[in-house]
Amino acid sequence: MSKRSAHAWTGVDAGKGHHWATVVDEAGATLWSKKIDNDETAILTALGEILELAHEVHWAVDISGTSSALLLALLAAHGQQAVYVPGRTVNRMSGAYRGEAKTDARDAYVIAETSRQRRDFTAIEVPAQLAADLALLTAHRSDLVADRVRMINRLRDVLTGIFPALERAFDYSAHKGALVLLTGYQTPAAIRRRGRARLTAWLANRSVRGADAVAATALEAAEAQRTVLPGEDVAAAIVADLAAQILALDDRLKRIDKQIRDTFHAHPQAEIIESLPGMGPILGAELVVAAGDLAAYADAGHLASAAGLVPVPWDSGRRTGNLHRPKRYSRRLRRVFYMSAQTSIMRDGPNRDFYLKKRGEGCKHVQAIIALARRRVSVLWALLRDNRVFTPELPVAQAA
Repeated sequence: MSKRSAHAWTGVDAGKGHHWATVVDEAGATLWSKKIDNDETAILTALGEILELAHEVHWAVDISGTSSALLLALLAAHGQQAVYVPGRTVNRMSGAYRGEAKTDARDAYVIAETSRQRRDFTAIEVPAQLAADLALLTAHRSDLVADRVRMINRLRDVLTGIFPALERAFDYSAHKGALVLLTGYQTPAAIRRRGRARLTAWLANRSVRGADAVAATALEAAEAQRTVLPGEDVAAAIVADLAAQILALDDRLKRIDKQIRDTFHAHPQAEIIESLPGMGPILGAELVVAAGDLAAYADAGHLASAAGLVPVPWDSGRRTGNLHRPKRYSRRLRRVFYMSAQTSIMRDGPNRDFYLKKRGEGCKHVQAIIALARRRVSVLWALLRDNRVFTPELPVAQAA
């Protein structure tokens, strides 16, 4: 173009291997539309071409995760700010434009047009090194926890097929001694041959707490079953392998939990966040990742709204006063406040008192926890604002 536009809006349909970017002007006319490889050289080339189209370029993407990490980092390095247009919004806005085709180019055009018409989308901030480290560590921990749950379910299923009495005898998700037992003995006959005394010594040599009680429970289960079930030898080997994998996974989780704690404690507001009852270093790290820069929220209400703890009206005509749970909010942020609130009621204090008060008013458990979580958002916001740690006693009002 011979004349540069004053403003242009760029919509990027992000992907793992490549992105598609479309640029529109003030009238919605397409100025530029191309496929861009997810490569630094290709992105920088496209960035230079797009910046030549207008004096001021507004950027919008539909993914703010790992797929667009390189793109967002290069935009930030060149002083460009991008906003996040949710996929749900893009999907609904697509019906407002002509045609029914579904292509990357069309999605990028819809993203650009939507960002041109709406100016209330959330800006994407490239995380600092600490926040990026916590994001990777907490995401990796979530994957490991999911793997552990899957393996325990598989172990219980296989063990039920050959030794149901032993499967019922222990809670394998929380009993390390039972998992150690399964690495060596999985069948009733093997446990009976070993005997209680030698089995106790075998477990004690592997640092099992309460080895005698574990051996007694296993032997009682073995005495209750004399029948050899089909596939017992193969299933026993699978159970032993799964038990060993779960124990190794527990060690990995301990190491990553320590790494998360050490990284989180480097955060300048870690002491304040962790002082709130129920908010340990793991949930505190997830809060930093999910909420981002806490100073970006104007007040506690905005933070609670982002966590989905503020009901939204659903009125029509004469039907007023209908409040519903919001649909667009951060599920991860809501989980942080919900889990911390649930943990805080386990001990006596203001959190448990507030929970019991809500239960006394007729609220169900989940309703009372959500109400407590909303209250705790305000408390945490006040603590961060005043830069002080939580204390059960009310602060003394200062004289004017």
